[in-house]
Amino acid sequence: MASALIVNPRATRVTPELTVAVERELAASGDEVHTLLTEAPRHAADLAAAASHSYERLYVFGGDGVFNEVVNGIEEDVPVGFVPGGGTSVLSRVLGLPREPVGSARALARTRREQTISLGRVNGRRFTFSAGLGLDAELIRRVDELGRDDGGRPGDIAFVRALAGILARRGGRLQPALTVVGHGRAAFALVANCDPYTYVGPLAVHAAPQARFDAGLDLVAPRAVAPWQLPRLAVWAFAGRGQVSSPQTIYLHDRDEIEVECDGPTPLQADGEDLGDVHSARFEAERDALRVLVGDT
Repeated sequence: MASALIVNPRATRVTPELTVAVERELAASGDEVHTLLTEAPRHAADLAAAASHSYERLYVFGGDGVFNEVVNGIEEDVPVGFVPGGGTSVLSRVLGLPREPVGSARALARTRREQTISLGRVNGRRFTFSAGLGLDAELIRRVDELGRDDGGRPGDIAFVRALAGILARRGGRLQPALTVVGHGRAAFALVANCDPYTYVGPLAVHAAPQARFDAGLDLVAPRAVAPWQLPRLAVWAFAGRGQVSSPQTIYLHDRDEIEVECDGPTPLQADGEDLGDVHSARFEAERDALRVLVGDT
């Protein structure tokens, strides 16, 4: 079986030595593995489009950004395995793969087991695990503005500092700034395709605890945030309890479509990638959209 391995050589945890080790593990299953290196932003999408016509399996070694590019580029129904090479690599972790790249490649190579998952779309852009309007997208933008060291995004401490800075500048208050069409006003909106929504180091963030890969999209949108509510939001995020039934949030589960209108230009992110400012966002569930390779459970 011929397989393509798409590698982002500038991802946080990708090195030439690890790339060779990942190739070796994948080839141990008997596959003929052809490695394709990305050379610029969005190149992975082009590589995936071509490779999906020519190979029986695709593997991707990089972070969530290159994972996102691949699912947006793929044109044929071929299974994809995601080897974690980024600082967080949310997708591969949610799929239950080891965090260490060689161990993850070994787990993928030793099984032919596949899982079909749904994907999300926001304004036409696919995402695998999450998208957001407002706070989390602004947070990603602030961290990206710090620059990337040889391709790697700053780590979790930078995100914590950036979040503290955003909240401090606003006095711990987040006023309604958008409308979830048909459901009311909110300060920001998080849309999840699975649970966890993301990770902070070893800690899972359960922003939308009912979200599942085999269902539609979930939305959680606090109506407003005051300083006294910040501890409660932290409990909701890390414990995954309270937000579903709280009158202070809008929570939608297993939806095919979600429409959001913003009061003004608002940051949008998908899978941790800054998509710029938008005035509105249309989120759509693309059910049973992608075959993914998973390790033994």
